[in-house]
Amino acid sequence: MMEKKKQNVSIRMNASDIRKIREVARRLQVRDSDVFRFAVKNTLTKMTPLHDKTVSGADLVPVFMEFGHELTTYFDLDLDKLENIINKDVVEPSRKVDRDDLELLIMSSVREYYAIRKLQDLSGGEKELQSISESLKEYFSGKYLGVVGRKNADATDAAQGPERPSRA
Repeated sequence: MMEKKKQNVSIRMNASDIRKIREVARRLQVRDSDVFRFAVKNTLTKMTPLHDKTVSGADLVPVFMEFGHELTTYFDLDLDKLENIINKDVVEPSRKVDRDDLELLIMSSVREYYAIRKLQDLSGGEKELQSISESLKEYFSGKYLGVVGRKNADATDAAQGPERPSRA
């Protein structure tokens, strides 16, 4: 049976954040508490892999692709902490995230220039990189999630020409 009882929680926030919450609530014509609940539920949904104890290694990469900068800076995550979070319970070596790639996640939150240089080194420097966030998503998706970037798929489709109907 699911626990449906709600509990009150007290948090400390700076005055600026409270003003923003109140302004959002006012514009949406809802209560402040509705905005808090929305923010918490929305963030927890996006961070589901972090509160699922069965998820580790490469399966945590999408969370850090989306929240990397925010997580690493807000929680002051260094390379050792990040490696412990991501690779701690990984059994299969192929599911471990390389230390260089973890460093890339950390670097992307520090200096975009250095992250781009590191990413060019790791990807063989074959292509010019667009924005750091798009480049990181493409790199990590291809390496750990087995997803080829849509641009590459479109190029492959175009090279193959139009689909011909099969004759039976």
